[in-house]
Amino acid sequence: MSLFDDQSQRPAPKEVADHESVAWPEHLQYVVIEGVIGAGKTTLANMLAEQADARLVLEQFEENPFLERFYEDRARWAFQTQLSFLASRFRQQQTLGGRDLFHNFVMADYTFDKDRIFARINLDGDELSLYETMFGIMQPTTPVPDLIVYLQASTDRLMANIASRGRDYEKDMDRAYIDSLNQAYNHYFFHYNQSPLLIVNATNIDFVKHPEDLNELIRQIAGLRHPGTTYFNPSSSGTPLL
Repeated sequence: MSLFDDQSQRPAPKEVADHESVAWPEHLQYVVIEGVIGAGKTTLANMLAEQADARLVLEQFEENPFLERFYEDRARWAFQTQLSFLASRFRQQQTLGGRDLFHNFVMADYTFDKDRIFARINLDGDELSLYETMFGIMQPTTPVPDLIVYLQASTDRLMANIASRGRDYEKDMDRAYIDSLNQAYNHYFFHYNQSPLLIVNATNIDFVKHPEDLNELIRQIAGLRHPGTTYFNPSSSGTPLL
């Protein structure tokens, strides 16, 4: 179920230059781009970090030694994979408070709290209980973003994007697993209230191929002042990337 089922459609974005420059607001010093696997969060984080001259913090998923085995046998390797991610993400989060002489802003492609979404899908029983204990110790010491941008997309779009990037360990990605993640993410962000949140319907836009989509999204982010949740349902300026 999409978070946009009851949201009105916004007008199509106006034509803009390929390299439009928008001043990055000072109050957005720590921005997180979130989304299910294949939503485009890392791509967008890279683009926005360049726009804002921000320090880029990316999830180090390729360093997880259990990830490929997890996709081959989720039941067997879920606990090891989840704890490895938890430790890696926590270690990385602890560096975010350090002073950076070269950048005033931080742009990340994940929020620490989302780790629990995966844990609650992949773990149960004593393993989930142990995970929750460890998460509860770590989470209060992690920084809260000034804004989270959640790229919400249909499961079909996510699967198409995953296939197009051609990672070996994702070649047999289970659609049911992605669909369950998609539902869990939508549920989580529907109830999220820890920081300002912009939910973007990204199913029919392509901010890689169409600069006007990216520029409109940057304008939405830079102009956001609402302390709660804002929904952005843009019209597509072109054919989505599949």
